Amino acid sequence: MARIRALDARLANQIAAGEVVERPASVLKELLENAIDAGARQIDIDVERGGVQLIRVRDDGEGIAHADLPLAVQRHATSKIHAEEDLEAVATLGFRGEALAAIASVSRLQLVSRAAGSELAYRVLCEGREMSARVEPAAHPEGTTVEMRDLFFNTPARRKFLRSENTEFDHLQDVVRKLALATFSVRLRLRHNGREVLDLPAVSATSTPERRLRQILGESFASAAVSIDESAAGLRLHGWMGLPTHARAQADLQFFYVNGRVVRDRIVTHAVRKAYDDVLYQARHPVYLLYLELDPAAVDVNVHPTKHEVRFRDQRLVHDFIFRSLHRSLAQPVGRAGSPATPANLPPHMAAAAPSQAQVWQALQGQLALRAALETAVPVASTAAAVGEMNVAEATAPALADDLPLGFALAQVHGIYILAQNRQGLVVVDMHAAHERITYERLKAAWAQGRIASQPLLLPVAVTLSAHEVERLLRSAVELAELGLEIEQAGPEQVWVRAMPALLPVQEAEALLRDILADLLVEGESSRLQDRQHEVLATLACHAAVRAGRILSLSEMNALLREMEATERSAQCNHGRPTSVQLSLADLDRWFLRGR
Repeated sequence: MARIRALDARLANQIAAGEVVERPASVLKELLENAIDAGARQIDIDVERGGVQLIRVRDDGEGIAHADLPLAVQRHATSKIHAEEDLEAVATLGFRGEALAAIASVSRLQLVSRAAGSELAYRVLCEGREMSARVEPAAHPEGTTVEMRDLFFNTPARRKFLRSENTEFDHLQDVVRKLALATFSVRLRLRHNGREVLDLPAVSATSTPERRLRQILGESFASAAVSIDESAAGLRLHGWMGLPTHARAQADLQFFYVNGRVVRDRIVTHAVRKAYDDVLYQARHPVYLLYLELDPAAVDVNVHPTKHEVRFRDQRLVHDFIFRSLHRSLAQPVGRAGSPATPANLPPHMAAAAPSQAQVWQALQGQLALRAALETAVPVASTAAAVGEMNVAEATAPALADDLPLGFALAQVHGIYILAQNRQGLVVVDMHAAHERITYERLKAAWAQGRIASQPLLLPVAVTLSAHEVERLLRSAVELAELGLEIEQAGPEQVWVRAMPALLPVQEAEALLRDILADLLVEGESSRLQDRQHEVLATLACHAAVRAGRILSLSEMNALLREMEATERSAQCNHGRPTSVQLSLADLDRWFLRGR
């Protein structure tokens, strides 16, 4: 083997660049984070050819002092950490002290800055094999401009891995949008090849965030998301969570920030997913924009070169806090956590099922014809009683409309839908879906109030595992027994299943145990038993719910509406479909051309 030698500065920086600079978007992320840390309130970004030819970032932050400029492009030089204690409680976005040096080693980098209160600006250039910095006077307002040209010009092998100009620019836009969702008070402008693509004016995150949400995430997200703000145990979770009816086929509208830094974390993802488990439609993905704030000392942001991943000191505390906060918000009855679904904010896979003008009119005609036929067949007294019942409901509705989001029942359509009037207009309720959710929640509550019924097995089920797997299962034996699953060690590499939850078939014993074990080994916990029991309860609720075709009286319909308003998660059925749709008076006026 060759003798050990110290690498020269440029080669060492290029190796570091391999960790930090993957593509133009990586460069832009580092430069924007530095601008935010410098206190910028306006950032202008110019890129050419997807960022490969040029990335220029200009900010109005505090700038860099003349004496510090040569250090700004050196490795392991930073203003953000000075001691080991600082590294354990990082409160800034950038901190590694090697991004600019790494970028300069694979591009032509120029930095111009004027410190706040200074009369002069200076330019720094990196030159030579040792990357020595040369500083010279320049003209520039207070703030900093970093200009990177010809990315990977001296490492052509890495340039071959870049995608098309449009693809690279899409990644650049993604970086800007993610940063904009964390810095509402900063104006961001992006131009590509001289054409303005984004202009995001500064807004207040507490009073006027809707404009930025609409610009970045779209009108559908802004109209179908509810705000959340929960605090406990030194943690705060706030932001916006999408209604379950707005779930998507892919996980492309999921943004999670930890102390202002966008991250990907399996603990967070698992907690959010579990919170939505009981209300999502099939294999859909929830949408959310959430911010977690905690003591910087309680989270390690130095676990990945690009800082996309973090490690929490107390993962269980963070997981449970996120889960409980979201679960509590999603558990609000229909009309409390958000209005009933509307045809406008139903996602595409459900919007097709929303009643059209013609369908509603046809249904109303059918109901009116049925009512007319009944009136000719039943005694007058019965008809008068029914009309009296309707009149009572209509007379009471205005006084109670604010307390009753679903209003009062008017009629039933084809034994499937309930038509109700509230202050906003007309509500259409799927009576089977609504009753199914009500029954399901009652079964869950009854199931949780006492010990879970467990059935001893006449013949225990033997399951062969590795010694490590047996040891891991036995550590959770007490918790599993509380859920109705009793296990006992039968040998170094075998366990017996002695009892199963009463609701579950014995044939599932081995498969269920292996699934639980897989969760314990990966996540440290398992909710397989609860999930499987809930599946059984959901099936029971579906069979027990009122069936389509059953004719309900107005009293029965109103009783169902009141139950919905008092039942958790009643905005969706057990399968994640909406239980009600709100048609506003404006919608009805538009259909019938009123006011034109």
